[in-house]
Amino acid sequence: MNVAGTKPTAAMPARLDAADLTIVGGAGHVGIPLVLAFAEAGYRVNVHDVNREALETLRSGRLPFIEYGGEELLLRALKRNRLVFTSSPADIVSTGPLIVTIGTPIDEFLNPVREVVQECIDGLLPYLADGQLLVLRSTVFPGTTDWLDGYLRRQNRDLKVAFCPERMVQGHGISELKETPQIISGTTPAAEQAAAKLFSAIAPELIVVKPREAEFAKLFSNAYRYIEFATSNQFYLIAKSAGLDYRRIYDAMRRNYPRARGIPTPGLTAGPCLMKDTMQLAAFAQNQFSLGNAAMLVNEGLVLHICDDLCRRYDLARMTVGLLGMAFKADIDDTRASLSYKFKKALASLAETVLTTDPLVTTDPELLALDEVIERSDLLILCAPHSAYRDLDLAGKPVVDVWGFLSKANVIA
Repeated sequence: MNVAGTKPTAAMPARLDAADLTIVGGAGHVGIPLVLAFAEAGYRVNVHDVNREALETLRSGRLPFIEYGGEELLLRALKRNRLVFTSSPADIVSTGPLIVTIGTPIDEFLNPVREVVQECIDGLLPYLADGQLLVLRSTVFPGTTDWLDGYLRRQNRDLKVAFCPERMVQGHGISELKETPQIISGTTPAAEQAAAKLFSAIAPELIVVKPREAEFAKLFSNAYRYIEFATSNQFYLIAKSAGLDYRRIYDAMRRNYPRARGIPTPGLTAGPCLMKDTMQLAAFAQNQFSLGNAAMLVNEGLVLHICDDLCRRYDLARMTVGLLGMAFKADIDDTRASLSYKFKKALASLAETVLTTDPLVTTDPELLALDEVIERSDLLILCAPHSAYRDLDLAGKPVVDVWGFLSKANVIA
């Protein structure tokens, strides 16, 4: 349903004034799955983004990055005239809900930067109408939703402010929106009800809480995952220091033992969310979140531990090292906050040459073909366990595989 509670008609042309809702940052990783979900539900969506190149890519029927299942929905939405593309705030329709996918990043001191949200809202505010629903979608520092409500009121504006966090796995937002309960919160009963009505069109279940509860639910979820991965990485390093093969220990712990089934494999834990959100919690706790701080040291330090170990075992200054996979996780093309690049930077001062490759990433001009990297390298490091690497012929080259993804042959760590 649209904000008025009537079902949008699929046949209307995608004029600017025909949009039922606007998604700011709609051409980004958080925005696109949401845009396509609402379009599939019958809404006419204003895809608003300052990235004009990404908007043109969507307009042409292509996705600017990997989102599994998204291209079919995009083509269908375009065919049904359910998408409007804008980049100027003046083009935002003030008669429907506005969903903002801008969150609070962290600065060089690992502190949250709430000014980013304020600057975004300040740019939009002259074009919004009182009574309009304004939904924050991305992770925000605890208290931001209530702060925004108060900030708007001090500007003599009366918008319905809600926080409805996304909880999707990168690249699988389309399927997860259909399966994952949606957390709903609003600063007033009217905002809460409007947000619930909006998301009931695409979510299988709604969970209604207070804004700060919703903010903590999102941060706690990501921090918990980050700590889980740090635990596995710490186990890996302890086993390695004991001269043991962690693969064998991992298999012994988990095989047919339900209580250990959820232990993740070790690996490079990175990306734009997990560490950032953990550090936001640490900032809120006045740096007394010892588990989160320890997890950051383990996960960020894994690369340096591996480099140090390789320096003890090899004469890296005479070797070419090849890095396999530069995305921050398997089977996506997103390199944001990827620890693969931390590897590249660390090895640049240790190895004679560092080569990089990735079958999915298209934004790095320094990437080489996989065959060339394997042929030229003396040593390989599996950074992202892409499916394309599963049966890889490494030509007998030694490989570091923290993930335990490749066959045991030639794996040295």
